[in-house]
Amino acid sequence: RGTIYDCNGKILAQSASVDTVTINPTRIKNENKEKIAESLSNIFGLTYEDVLAQVNSESSTETVVKKVEKDKIDELKKWMEDNEIYSGINIDADFKRYYPYGNLASNLIGFCNTDNVGQEGVELKWDSVLSGTPGKIVSVENASFGLIPDENETYIAAENGSNITLTIDSNIQTIVEEYLQQACIENECSYGGTAIIMNPTNGDILAMATYPDYDLNNPRSPNADLIDGWEEKSESDKMNSLFSMWRNKCVADTYEPGSTFKIITASAGLEEGVVETDVSGDFLCIGYEMVNNQRINCWKYETTHGYQSLREALMNSCNPALMQLGKRLGANTLYKYYKAFGLFDKTGIATSGEANSNFWNLDDVGNVELATMSFGQRFKVTPIQLLTAVSTVANKGVLVKPRLVKQIENTDSHTVTTIEPENVRQVLSSETAEKMLNMLTSVVSDGTGYKGSVEGYTIAGKTGTSEPDSTSSTPMYVASFLGIAPSENPELCILVCLYGPHGASGHQGGSIAAPVASQILTEVLPLLGIPSDDLTTEASSNITIPDVRNKTIGEAEKILGNLGIDTIIPTECDSSEIITDQVPKPGTSLPIGSVVSVYSAGNEARTSVEVPNIKGMGLSQARSTLENMNLNINYTGSGYIVTQTPMAGSTVEEGTVINVTLQQKVSDEH
Repeated sequence: RGTIYDCNGKILAQSASVDTVTINPTRIKNENKEKIAESLSNIFGLTYEDVLAQVNSESSTETVVKKVEKDKIDELKKWMEDNEIYSGINIDADFKRYYPYGNLASNLIGFCNTDNVGQEGVELKWDSVLSGTPGKIVSVENASFGLIPDENETYIAAENGSNITLTIDSNIQTIVEEYLQQACIENECSYGGTAIIMNPTNGDILAMATYPDYDLNNPRSPNADLIDGWEEKSESDKMNSLFSMWRNKCVADTYEPGSTFKIITASAGLEEGVVETDVSGDFLCIGYEMVNNQRINCWKYETTHGYQSLREALMNSCNPALMQLGKRLGANTLYKYYKAFGLFDKTGIATSGEANSNFWNLDDVGNVELATMSFGQRFKVTPIQLLTAVSTVANKGVLVKPRLVKQIENTDSHTVTTIEPENVRQVLSSETAEKMLNMLTSVVSDGTGYKGSVEGYTIAGKTGTSEPDSTSSTPMYVASFLGIAPSENPELCILVCLYGPHGASGHQGGSIAAPVASQILTEVLPLLGIPSDDLTTEASSNITIPDVRNKTIGEAEKILGNLGIDTIIPTECDSSEIITDQVPKPGTSLPIGSVVSVYSAGNEARTSVEVPNIKGMGLSQARSTLENMNLNINYTGSGYIVTQTPMAGSTVEEGTVINVTLQQKVSDEH
């Protein structure tokens, strides 16, 4: 079976030589049967009674154990030699599938059964390409099934399976999975989460993650979410649980997209010319909209958004404004754009189990349905459908097919077939796409998506919070964020969805999903070498800490505040007291937002903290951790922290600078 690689050539799935042990019961002497059954059961950890039944079977062949590692086979061979037993026991070459990174991209890659046949994911979708073809001999027989002499035989050689290279980048996949898992745990997401990163210009899927995941090397073992009460479940319940665990929710599950779908409605409105980006007072929000005598609230119905332009409506994620825009467009026009965006069809992504969307029949769309679908409720799409559709905005209006497999290599001839990117159609004009990007940038810089911002980069995006549908078998909130980065020259689109959150941070997409996208992009953008589009880089914006000793606390606060530095002052200090010391010392170069601790003659008591272990963290996470402890950070490199000084566990004063080095890496233990 062929090997599966990531885009950098790292092996994600491969086959290794093992052996299968079979017996021919009729060829085993009676006096050896019990001895053979006992030895086989001891060596391979089998039940003696079961093996004895196989040895006494009347079948011509019985399979004792499949895909055995070399050490066990060596033990069997030695036993056979020591006991001079060779007849009736067979050791046949076989192959076993290995997944070097265990859980990495498990719901996407899938696994094989004991016969090396793909069962889920890429392994299933590409089974015929990966599995190869057995060899055979074609000959001529007579009516009695005897070979006819002197007739030519045709030998057809076996062919090994082809190797395939995915567009997935295991470095990025690792980052996405780590932050997605952290978010699902912290926000107590009852139904887990999904995250996808796509290159909008060629459709390449760089990462596709589902949480919770599972171990590809032990796919029939329950993960941590299923283990409680596992043994008490019936066999059918166990299988249903496993099928659910294996599902790639990014392509196989549908959900109500909520306000992220406002991107589609707004794009259609601009393209049709029924709205412009910045017409003052174009829409009015009084906290709700009355449709057929039914009140449909804005998400923030306690207060009103008042008169708004389209830009302001998107920044506020205002439902009434989008309902009013949907009414201008009408159901027929909206459905024309849904079709153009590919939302009525599967994307054709090259993995198994892709589901399709669930919209109303056009004839069934009344005023209420038109209103709710305008802001993304009461219909369902898959995450990959929505991300693919919105990537059109980032690709100058061109819809591109998501690409998961980039090339196929014939392992016998070594010829390589490249699967080229595929543009589907022009959906929007480049002018409309540019206007949408501009407005979505405002959503992140000044609107509900501000927690999706990334230092040094301009990000476009939209938050989403779909409310529970009482008619659903699993009513739940879905918090989501859809981001485009960098917004001036997009190279990445990201969609993060958290299903059924009920943690202390609430269920709003802007509160809990946008920060996840920010954390991911903070790591991924530098990893890909995407240059900052902020003309003032962090390094150049560092300021030199001035000497505030011998000044009053009030003077120091003003001096440092003007430079963007926070002042940590001892409790019960008067602003007129003279500063005798400061941490860090004058002349230290630090970024804006750092802190300086000051001490006065009247209060020189030092506040100490224990340095946390930030090795392995990304910059954003480390900075946040240190800021919460009134510590500063100074860094070089990008990626993950590999060194820190002072070391973890050290006791230092508030204001101390923690120097760190970051490097790119992929955890080989993952």
